[in-house]
Amino acid sequence: MVSSLLLIAMLFQGSPQAAPKPVLDNDRIVVYDVSAPIAAQPMDAVVVSLKGTAVFVPKGVKPKIDGRSMVIDLKDVKVAPIANRSGYPLGYPRPGAKKLFENDRVIVWDNVWAPGVPTPMHFHDKDTVVVFLTDGQVKSTTLDGKAVVGSNSFGLVRFSPRDRTHTEELVSGKARAIITELK
Repeated sequence: MVSSLLLIAMLFQGSPQAAPKPVLDNDRIVVYDVSAPIAAQPMDAVVVSLKGTAVFVPKGVKPKIDGRSMVIDLKDVKVAPIANRSGYPLGYPRPGAKKLFENDRVIVWDNVWAPGVPTPMHFHDKDTVVVFLTDGQVKSTTLDGKAVVGSNSFGLVRFSPRDRTHTEELVSGKARAIITELK
């Protein structure tokens, strides 16, 4: 009986872990919410730790996972750049945003919104993946005055498409996010 239980335990420990399921998947990216080591990724990736760090991991390299993290696999999809004809500055750089790194695939920002301080009106020329590190509500107001308040929570991941002009304002709680702009 004891040897049977030991054999079952050994077989269970030796079996491969099930692959994580994507929390977001579209034509540009696949995002996985992970807390344990994972295999080398089949694509270039950005690993965003919910502790507030981000690193680029080239295709075929096993990412180092430091606690709960979002692994953003970057699909090999080329998107033609769009011109900023809005007359407004690009979304980044801006006050409250610190560039963490940039390469030929992405630009990654650590962005903190200040309570009650709207960002300048701006244009997003790149698709973005936003990983929220805090709980709060950010109001987005478009050129025509339409406002939408988004509730953001720790670990929430959002994909925001390019070709948007708006301003943003923290209306409650705190708002900090690691934002990955896709080139």
